[in-house]
Amino acid sequence: MAYKKNIEYNKTILNNGLRVVTEKIPTVRSVAIGIWIDVGSRDETRDQNGISHFVEHMLFKGTRSLSAKKIAAALESLGGTLNAFTSREQTCYHAYVLDEHLGQAVDVISDILMYSTISASNIDREKSVVIEEIHEVDESPADYIHELFSDRFWRGQPLGWPIMGTEKTVRTFNRRLIKFHMQDHYLASRVIVSAAGNVSHRKLVRLIKEKLDFLPGRDGRGEDAVYPEGISVHFVKNGSSQTHLCLGFPGLRFDHPDKLKLLLLHAYLGGGMSSALFQKIREEKGLVYSVYTFADLYRDSGIFGAYLASDRRRLHEAVEIMLKEFKKVKKSRLTADKLDSLKDQFKGSLLLGMESTSGRMNRLARQEILTGRYMSLKETLRAVDRINADDILEVARKILNSGNITIAALGSASRTDLEKVDWALL
Repeated sequence: MAYKKNIEYNKTILNNGLRVVTEKIPTVRSVAIGIWIDVGSRDETRDQNGISHFVEHMLFKGTRSLSAKKIAAALESLGGTLNAFTSREQTCYHAYVLDEHLGQAVDVISDILMYSTISASNIDREKSVVIEEIHEVDESPADYIHELFSDRFWRGQPLGWPIMGTEKTVRTFNRRLIKFHMQDHYLASRVIVSAAGNVSHRKLVRLIKEKLDFLPGRDGRGEDAVYPEGISVHFVKNGSSQTHLCLGFPGLRFDHPDKLKLLLLHAYLGGGMSSALFQKIREEKGLVYSVYTFADLYRDSGIFGAYLASDRRRLHEAVEIMLKEFKKVKKSRLTADKLDSLKDQFKGSLLLGMESTSGRMNRLARQEILTGRYMSLKETLRAVDRINADDILEVARKILNSGNITIAALGSASRTDLEKVDWALL
């Protein structure tokens, strides 16, 4: 399988601890740049849950020299984009521009990070926006079930709290809290500048030195997550005839040596329309519209889970088929043809994602933040090729453990509906 061979990787650590990592691709005209802050919802206190996400919103509301409207137009007027996102572990401010406009992208992102005014009027206005965003998730069962599942899985730990917080916590945010949050977490040692595309590493380092001035500070991250033990089942009624269900197990951290094996297991069980669960539960039985697996990989832990939505009367049947497929992959090795097909699927998806400079920028940053090292695409592809059927069997037996399972359901179903399931199948 072919891959780009002309990628040039570089990394520089500035005196204050800020890291700059780049992948130069001279055959493209675009540059994707992200300024990543290694802070997310898991680093918050309960009464300030959602503050990381709220800060991300506020930094787009105006600076000493740019209004919110001018910030929005700054890169769009050049054909580029400017955006941001907050996850459970990171906050990222990113831009996608032509290579000749890299300087303007750095100017705008550094301006919002260094000189945002964060006025009281904008804070009050943005509270309404974020609360509407929270309501939007709460009113979408396919999204809200993942919030319920995460909270249940981590059983009160910050890693399970909602990224956007709650309406109650958001209403308490003020300028003082926002400033304290940034002073505590927006520190040079927790900032990674990642760029991919037709970018000069030396030029970018010079621009970052000129434009960004984060304090060195100390790492203030919270405690590591503790995996839950035992079985936990949680049902929430919402009056719908359909029930959305998430079922999951303790998974693997991002830098675990078995990560690629787990991702191949994910591809086999529920990674697409050709996956075992989709074919068995939807195509052959017609029990669901949507079914898939997911693998969340964090710095110290992870989740391997599955989602489906089904009519209450057929929920137990759908879950039972899922358990049968889990048991099958724990008992029998995949055939050579099936494993080769899975590898081709995984490598093809990876390569297609790397055609995007934004995809490369994200991968580059996450590797630096979560492993501290660069793994080239070539190295990843070779690692996938080395995986054998015994490896998949081993990771399936390690992860799919019936004695350590969390289930969350949202809809009309109740515990009695799952009592019909033969849990010995797992």
